[in-house]
Amino acid sequence: RPKMSDLIVSQPGVLGGKPVIRGTRISVAFILQCMASGMTVDAILTAYPHLTREGVLAAVDFAARIMEGESIQPLRAG
Repeated sequence: RPKMSDLIVSQPGVLGGKPVIRGTRISVAFILQCMASGMTVDAILTAYPHLTREGVLAAVDFAARIMEGESIQPLRAG
């Protein structure tokens, strides 16, 4: 089972290098926008069945760490 930090990656050729959930073209920002609009994790998983709960939670965790200003590991190319 991958660590949460391994589930968020950035690749120059995918969405202009924005952080995305590994194996998808779904950005961290998109997940946050879904949640801000009232979608639950389960609703996101239903709408995007190729996502995993761990991936969605990793996106939220990644954003929270950015906002806290914590040092995070550089993103790995997916």
